[in-house]
Amino acid sequence: MTISQLFRLPFSGNGVWLELKRQDFSIPFLAWVVVVPLSFLPPVLLYYAGTHYGDSFIPGFADKEWRFITTILFLAELLTFFVMGWLIRAVIDGHKMEISYQDSYLLATVAPIPLWLSSVALLVPVLAVSVAAVVVGMFLSCALIYQGVRSLCHRPGNDVVAMSATYTVMAASLLAWGILMAMVWAF
Repeated sequence: MTISQLFRLPFSGNGVWLELKRQDFSIPFLAWVVVVPLSFLPPVLLYYAGTHYGDSFIPGFADKEWRFITTILFLAELLTFFVMGWLIRAVIDGHKMEISYQDSYLLATVAPIPLWLSSVALLVPVLAVSVAAVVVGMFLSCALIYQGVRSLCHRPGNDVVAMSATYTVMAASLLAWGILMAMVWAF
C-alpha cells in the first residue's frame, strides 16, 4: 500500500479498499499501531494550544484544566474506536448487508484519520484555520465511511443501501465527535 493509494481511499471504490483489506490487519494491530498513536495527536496538540495560546485563541481558553481534559479526551477516543467498530457492524447487518468484524474495525480505524490529522491545525494559533481543518477532516471522514461501506460490504452494486448505512454510521460518528468536543468545552 503506497501513500498515493491511501490518499485515494476517500474517493475511490473497491480497488484500493480491497487491497487494504487484503493486508489482513488484526483488530489488536489496528488498535495499537494506528488508533493509539493517532489518538494521541488531538489531546497533545489541544494541550499545547491550551497552555500556549491562552485567551488569544478563544476567550476562556486559558482557564481550562488541560491535563484533565486531554486525558479524558484520549480515553474517550479509544473507547469510541471500539464502539464504532461494533456500531458499523450492527448498522451494516441492519441494512441486510454483510461485513466481518475485522472489516468493520478496519473502517472504524481508517475513517477518523482525517479528524485526527486535522488537529495538527492547532499548531497555528488562528481559530479559523482549526475550524477549516475540522470541516475538511469531517468531509474526508464521511467520504471514507461511504467508500468503505461500498467496498467492504458483501452486497455490491447497491449504492442506495450503502448510502443509507453510511448516513447512519456518519450520524453516529458525528454525534460521538460532537460529544467529545462538548466534553472539551464543558470542563
